[in-house]
Amino acid sequence: MTNSSTERDLLRGALIPSLAVGVIAIIVSSATQGSSGFMGALLAQLVVVMYFAVHIGVSKISRNLDPMSTMALALFSYFAKFILLGAFLYVLTRMTSRESIDRGAFGITAITLTFTWLGGEIRSYLKLKLHLPLPTQKG
Repeated sequence: MTNSSTERDLLRGALIPSLAVGVIAIIVSSATQGSSGFMGALLAQLVVVMYFAVHIGVSKISRNLDPMSTMALALFSYFAKFILLGAFLYVLTRMTSRESIDRGAFGITAITLTFTWLGGEIRSYLKLKLHLPLPTQKG
């Protein structure tokens, strides 16, 4: 299996269950909280999918880099996502009212989708059955 299909398989394996759970969360949040629940769940789905899709994109970009560059790129992407997520949440709490975006629906949906995405990605990774080269023993 080639590396380009590895990222595609990981993305598909995580995205499909996440979208299904996201649709269910949007329906439940809409039914229980109205339009503010709909907006909270929809916004959470967008944030979680973008957040994790960036991770797979960085994996694809760093595929042929040396280990130090790969680590630097991975750390940069984690810190950038962390800072941007914090800024987004700050803006969300300061610039929107609770009547327009339900915070509970956002939080519950984001947490549920995070576990769903990670579970789907892990399941897809285990299905890949990648063979890593073992170091040779000097004797």
